[in-house]
Amino acid sequence: MAEAKEDGKPSKKPLNLVLVAQVAFAAINLGVVGYGAYLVYASTLGWKAPSITEEQSAAQHDLDNADPAKQVGPLVYTMDTFTVNLAGDPLKDPKRTIQLEVNLEMLNKGGFQEVIDTDKNARARDKIIQILGAKTFPQVESIQGKLFLKDQIATELNGLLDEGVIKDVYFTKFVVQ
Repeated sequence: MAEAKEDGKPSKKPLNLVLVAQVAFAAINLGVVGYGAYLVYASTLGWKAPSITEEQSAAQHDLDNADPAKQVGPLVYTMDTFTVNLAGDPLKDPKRTIQLEVNLEMLNKGGFQEVIDTDKNARARDKIIQILGAKTFPQVESIQGKLFLKDQIATELNGLLDEGVIKDVYFTKFVVQ
């Protein structure tokens, strides 16, 4: 019941401050969400998906193939098989050998020609033999070891090349005895 003042009129209770804050927060939140929805709607008005005709696609494809420096598909050079003794202590474990066939994926035709060059090919083979000769069996037996070996070969061979870049190294034969 409302209390009566001395003059007989009911007294007004003060507004609950928490209720006012909640209503104000809800109004502000509703305004921000509404404005965000308007921005999304306004930014998508008039947008159309880009259309390309078959003729335009064929013309672009012809332009791409007209440049002889651009190559369709990867260029992979297969090196001769390597057979190398692995490093290790002959007293603790038996001497092991690795037989490896390396394929080099090149980024461009110029790099491919550079690897085929007799001088660079001999240096690349020598560098791979040095890398393999320094490895021990535990270093190459795990997947991580093989991945590290691939990365190390690519890094070292990229340092030998002048204009070519080796994108990736693949092992098509990997036998440790």
